[in-house]
Amino acid sequence: MEAAMRVLLRLFISMTSVLAVCFGLSACTPAEAPSPAPSTEARTAPALPTIPPLPASGDIDAGKYVVTSFAENFEITVPDGWVSEDGDGLRKDDPDHPGDRAVFVGWWHSDHVPRDACAWQGALVEVDSSAKAFVDALTAQASTASTPPAEVVVGDYSGVEFDLSVEGDVDIKACDNGQFCVHSDYSNLCTRWYSSVAERETYRVVNLHGQRAMFWMVQFHESINPELTREARAVFDSIVFKLRQVTS
Repeated sequence: MEAAMRVLLRLFISMTSVLAVCFGLSACTPAEAPSPAPSTEARTAPALPTIPPLPASGDIDAGKYVVTSFAENFEITVPDGWVSEDGDGLRKDDPDHPGDRAVFVGWWHSDHVPRDACAWQGALVEVDSSAKAFVDALTAQASTASTPPAEVVVGDYSGVEFDLSVEGDVDIKACDNGQFCVHSDYSNLCTRWYSSVAERETYRVVNLHGQRAMFWMVQFHESINPELTREARAVFDSIVFKLRQVTS
């Protein structure tokens, strides 16, 4: 009897040791492998389209360009054959009239407008930076004829558009300094004048939160190929204010 009790005691001790080992290893059966973490694929947002700045001068390739002349940048789309002039305008010549300008699209700053485009010396009046001030001054200018300003939208901004030309048969050679002065950057000399009564312009003046942006399209003489005029109009109409990334 005593011998049997010793055998049972040894069996009990052996089982207790096995259980202790199992609990120390957390389990006696293989644990399930943890589920792999969901893989995350690295994704890069597509780059914003970039538009090159308009070259300062010379022949330019056809395409879209960004211009930084005003408080807000604008884009312009140009076909083949156009030339940049100081980054303030684009011109195209007429192959039927070599060496003679045909059409021009410009946008440089001007803040002086004479009351009379022919008698302008000593009479260049400074206008404030608003779009309205410039439009009022130019459409009231003596010796010029203008169409009533019509409202337009240029991207996110509003403005007006009107045509301008020489009124009647003004003798430009008899005007001050032989120039028919439309507007100027300065108070003592003219920077935009007509050299012929045949010149025709279309102006678009935009209000950039109280600041003025001004564009004009010029037809220099009447014998220009109509296709050139239509092309110039398309360039003029392509101008739009947008926030884009600019390449260096």
